Amino acid sequence: MQTINSISQFHRLLSLPDPLHPLVSVVHVEDIRPVKNVVWEGFFLNFYTISLKRNVQAKGKYGQSYYDFDKGVMSFTAPRQLQSHVMLADVQQKELGTGYVLLLHPDFLLQNPLAYKILTFGYFDYSINEALHLSVREEQDILHLFRKIEQECEHIDTVMQEIVLSQIDLILNYCNRFYQRQFITRKLVNSDLLSRLDQLLSNYFDENKAIHNGLPVVKDLAEQLQVSQRYLSDMARILTGQNTQQLIHGKLIEKAKERLITTNLSVSEIAYELGFEHSQSFNKLFKNKTNVTPLEFRSSFN
Repeated sequence: MQTINSISQFHRLLSLPDPLHPLVSVVHVEDIRPVKNVVWEGFFLNFYTISLKRNVQAKGKYGQSYYDFDKGVMSFTAPRQLQSHVMLADVQQKELGTGYVLLLHPDFLLQNPLAYKILTFGYFDYSINEALHLSVREEQDILHLFRKIEQECEHIDTVMQEIVLSQIDLILNYCNRFYQRQFITRKLVNSDLLSRLDQLLSNYFDENKAIHNGLPVVKDLAEQLQVSQRYLSDMARILTGQNTQQLIHGKLIEKAKERLITTNLSVSEIAYELGFEHSQSFNKLFKNKTNVTPLEFRSSFN
């Protein structure tokens, strides 16, 4: 796997002239002509990318997720995340697609609050097949900001950085709005995802997988649902008020209550079936969630 440390290096791999500024660049997708290089089979970028693209003639893999570049309007990558790209036939001889890509090196954010703020935005943890979908008006607003940044990159002076950072901050705030809204506008899709999560958890405990594998892990659940961990937890929090880990605990307590009421298993045996190595940990979680111990709960039904 090759690590691409600089924006200049990435420009060369895209057959573009050197950037006007070494730490920030706005690339026109239609100008990209990727060089034939094994680097595309697996690489890491040591900088952020924010893209607004359409009809891109390529497929890619980001982390563990495959995606088509043209399925979402906006997509995001953070530094040091594994990527691979597969260009479609003859892409070197024709336009790759349309749109813009903002390349942003973390060093450009140093000593600015944006260096920390950017780490809080969930869409940089997105699987790209969950890219943001924009209205025509929203797309025009983002395109305008890309163009403003591109213009400012022509002015290497003492105020350029401050102006560019303010535009990037505005893009990120807009995208945070789109990200939050997408959970609402895609409520039916996300409700189905929530139902599938609930079914996965029910099957996990009902089939006694916890005995061999321990408690369910958010990462494994997200992979089975083909979404990122961050997306799954954010979706759950917005629709239910709880994150994925809390939903796991909720299902666990539900199954524990069933066993306490309908079986003669001891508390230790129930804890073991539900994936706990030590019954004390189970007792502590149960009381924390219900305000009573497992034995107190069981006795209330006798």
